[in-house]
Amino acid sequence: MPVTILAPAAALLYLTATALQLLHIFQQRLQINRSVLGLSLAALLCHAGVVWYSVFEGAGVELGFYKVSALIFLAINSVCLASLARRPLQNLLVVLFPLSAMSVLVAAYAPDTARIRTDLPAGILLHIGSSILAYAVLTLAAAQAALLAVQDHQLKQRHTRGLVQILPPLQLMEKMLFELLWVGEILLTVAIASGFIFLDDIFAQHLVHKTVLTLGCWLLLAVLLWGHYQLGWRSTTAVRLTLSGFALLVLAFFGTKLVLELILGRS
Repeated sequence: MPVTILAPAAALLYLTATALQLLHIFQQRLQINRSVLGLSLAALLCHAGVVWYSVFEGAGVELGFYKVSALIFLAINSVCLASLARRPLQNLLVVLFPLSAMSVLVAAYAPDTARIRTDLPAGILLHIGSSILAYAVLTLAAAQAALLAVQDHQLKQRHTRGLVQILPPLQLMEKMLFELLWVGEILLTVAIASGFIFLDDIFAQHLVHKTVLTLGCWLLLAVLLWGHYQLGWRSTTAVRLTLSGFALLVLAFFGTKLVLELILGRS
């Protein structure tokens, strides 16, 4: 089966790219290396193959806990690599790629946790697609916020070596964070709106926790964006609200699927 070949290949390429990027970080090279980029693109292609053969089975779609995790990491990595054309986000790869390697291996070899769906209308596909893209962008925003927190702390402690030397200036780091938050909030708005329009009952018993937590994330990020542009909120407040909103989103998506599929055994 192709997935049993593609998954180990993707994992190996991701880990090799991670090791090479770490080497460049230790050497304090600020630009993305062509070798890292080449390995990343090759890993992404293999990852896409794993998703194609495991998620899109025949005429249906299987969105179980393990396989949708691989799909989300594919979206995260695609957004991150595409963003490298404009913004220096390559340091995030050393966190994303090991997790991506694990996700493709688990998707390839773990048992199915959900049934294949062949009855998904276009509106539901819009909801699923925008949700995955929103999750991808906001994952990058959360990782960016974590780096910003470390950078801000080190600068306040007057540490000018180590991580501070390989990161862009603090002002650019903040700008990149809010760019990601804007895109993520727009995609999350589309996901929520399409859910209300196309799902039969978005507050049904098995969806109510997911809906409430997602709305909580949307509200936190909306308040943060308003506060940034109206009240001048910056690094510390931005980091706290970004990570809090992302935590709600993780609970909404992965928490709900974990409980339903792995604990309660419902597809």
